[in-house]
Amino acid sequence: MKNTAAKPFVKWAGGKGRVLPMLEARLPKDFPATEYTYIEPFVGGGALLFHLLNNYSNITRAIICDKNSDLINTYRVVKESPLELIGLLKRLETEYLPRTAEARKEFYALQRDTYNRREVGPVEAAALFIFLNRTCFNGLYRVNNQGRFNVPIGKYKAPRICDRETILADSQILQQVEILEGDYRCVQNRIEGRTFIYFDPPYRPVSPTANFNTYTAERFDDDDQVQLRDFIVSVADKCRFLLSNSDCADGFFDRLYGDFRIERIRVPRTINSIGARRGEISEIIVSPSL
Repeated sequence: MKNTAAKPFVKWAGGKGRVLPMLEARLPKDFPATEYTYIEPFVGGGALLFHLLNNYSNITRAIICDKNSDLINTYRVVKESPLELIGLLKRLETEYLPRTAEARKEFYALQRDTYNRREVGPVEAAALFIFLNRTCFNGLYRVNNQGRFNVPIGKYKAPRICDRETILADSQILQQVEILEGDYRCVQNRIEGRTFIYFDPPYRPVSPTANFNTYTAERFDDDDQVQLRDFIVSVADKCRFLLSNSDCADGFFDRLYGDFRIERIRVPRTINSIGARRGEISEIIVSPSL
């Protein structure tokens, strides 16, 4: 295997790959030289997780969690059964790529239906999760009220469905990571010693048409944002943290996190079916007050 650095094995709406330098610049000042526990309660694609584990050997414990059971299953399969997963992905890639556009549509619909029936084992479920993520529209993960994945097929000509090198690199680095399924509260009893937590919850929509936070059948609404703030307040004296979210014009987060430090950053926006509407948007980073 060539020397491949661990990186996200799925695309994820709101992924942090393009803002890693801005997040890294806001790590605790003693982070590079001190032993830390790293916790990420809304792991998503895990861009910051993989970046930190690649570059900071002082991280002695790492814990991730997410409410999306299919995502967490895929993390566990990447960690525990990478070769079996690679075999299934290679088969899907071989069956999918040579097809015509119409035949691809039919094949995609069949795999999506199989995935939604929830009748396969964990490794096949993980393979279907990655296949759908790599071939669906814009790499979105969206489910309806019944929890059924409903994103249509994308228009990629040659998607890389089986990324063997990344899966093997991720599997190796995930050996040091504790993987939990659940909401952010499940990490509370994992906070000990010097701990840094990165909160990247479903973003509050900045407009009625900008809602990309449907990662599970349950929505993450304003009440959930308030409860998350209350949780952060309850653990703020035990850890260092960063939180990312949208920059809402109504000042919702300015009021919610008024007792903390709020910074605004410009972030590339890539999810829009109309290319001209892609560009930079403003997001916030919340951290402990100076």
